[in-house]
Amino acid sequence: MLKVGDPAFEFSALASTGKRVELKALHGQPVVLYFFLRTIWLSRGCHQQAQRFRDNYLEIKQLGAEVVGVSTSKYGDTCEFALHHRVTFPLIADTDHVISRGYGVLRPLIPVDQRVTFMIDEEGIVRGVFRHEVQVSRHLDDVLHFLRKRSRPG
Repeated sequence: MLKVGDPAFEFSALASTGKRVELKALHGQPVVLYFFLRTIWLSRGCHQQAQRFRDNYLEIKQLGAEVVGVSTSKYGDTCEFALHHRVTFPLIADTDHVISRGYGVLRPLIPVDQRVTFMIDEEGIVRGVFRHEVQVSRHLDDVLHFLRKRSRPG
C-alpha cells in the first residue's frame, strides 16, 4: 500500500460523470482519492461513505480539493450507484484493478478494494492515508481535519 511521502499512482479512467479522470490533470489541487468495496454489495458502509462525501462535497471543494471514488465494480453499476446516491463527484469503475493495484488496496483473496482514503497534494505526493474498514464515517472526518489544518494560515 502506498504510504505518506510516496508519489501517487498516476491513472486515467472513465468516470461515472461520463468524462475521463486523469490524476495528472488534477495536479495543482489536493485530491481526496477514496477506495470502497463495491457499488452492488448491500454494504451500508459503501453507501454511507459515498453519501457523507456527497453531503460535504461543497466544503471539500471550498477547501480547494477534488474527490474521486474508486471501486472494482462494473462501469454500469458504478453509474447507477452515483445516480441513485446523487453523487456529483467522479466515481471510477476499476474493473481491471490497475488503479487498485497501483495504490496497493486490492484484497488478496477476493477482487475488491480495502476501504482506504488517500490525500494527494498539489504535486501528486501522498500526504495522508486513512484506513477505516468499520468506522466508515472516519474517512470524511479525517479528510476534513486534514484539509482544514492545511488551509489555516501559519
